[in-house]
Amino acid sequence: MRDADAVRVTVVGAGVMGLTCAVRLREAGHDAHVLARDLPLETTSAVAAAIWYPYLAEPRDNVLRWSTATYTELARLAHEAPSAGVRVRWGTELLRRRAPGEPWWRGAVPAVEPAERLPEGFAAGWRLQVPVADTSTYLGWLLDRVVALGGTVTRHWLPSLPNRGVVVNCSGLAARALTQDTSLRPVRGQVVYVDQIGLREWWIEHSDDTVLTYVVPRENDIVLGGTAEEDSFDPHPDPQTATAILARATTLVPALAGATVTGHRVGLRPARPSVRLETERHDGGAVVHCYGHGGSGVTLSWGCADDVVAAVQRLTE
Repeated sequence: MRDADAVRVTVVGAGVMGLTCAVRLREAGHDAHVLARDLPLETTSAVAAAIWYPYLAEPRDNVLRWSTATYTELARLAHEAPSAGVRVRWGTELLRRRAPGEPWWRGAVPAVEPAERLPEGFAAGWRLQVPVADTSTYLGWLLDRVVALGGTVTRHWLPSLPNRGVVVNCSGLAARALTQDTSLRPVRGQVVYVDQIGLREWWIEHSDDTVLTYVVPRENDIVLGGTAEEDSFDPHPDPQTATAILARATTLVPALAGATVTGHRVGLRPARPSVRLETERHDGGAVVHCYGHGGSGVTLSWGCADDVVAAVQRLTE
């Protein structure tokens, strides 16, 4: 039972980071509730292919720590809570040029091995098993978990962060306005959804910093991507971009030729020189900022949430 005198914690943002923080806070005994302009399936998180893969997030030491914790938790959910929509899948990261040593994130993944069979034009690759979250299911599961723990998720537009009590700022790109953080910038990502054709393995290639190609199977569809357009706030899918995504994906996986397209979406990744996870105190209370995760929201979510809980605990002791 929760302490009747527990301090209320307001989590701002209902994407994967906000919901995960709310879950961990409620599990730790804090009276956490979520306020958000956009409900979970309207957020950038809903657009994500949501494959565990550190991308567009710094600094590496913290990213490795957060992503390791998240890998462990997502793998546990895949085994113990199949209704969460998380599966552990084999796949391949492709490299145009052979690189010395193992990937910098190697320590977070239990098993990584050199890829033996590569598509034409690639010099090397890594095969590994990683969790993939179907956000059409996973975000709803997180929401239900918040509610089951006694929390609430309420649609509410905030012109500024609350200035009383303890606030956890998981507002993603909206933090640019809410905190006047001009270092936070959008990196536009466009995806194409196609029918599931029996594909079970994923593929990723991003030799070009501005072009990210991936093929990520889910239970009922496949997510094809993508783009990495810096400083673009355009939320509308571009037909020519979609055609290019389909062409690149089909080059990687020829079986996609002729697959039925079922949808197009755009998400604006909240990129920053480094993830902001820090506490800011003021006269009326304090804010624990947790934003700027770039393309790694799902990948860092549980690790960051653990640090947020620790920060809130220090504030409420």
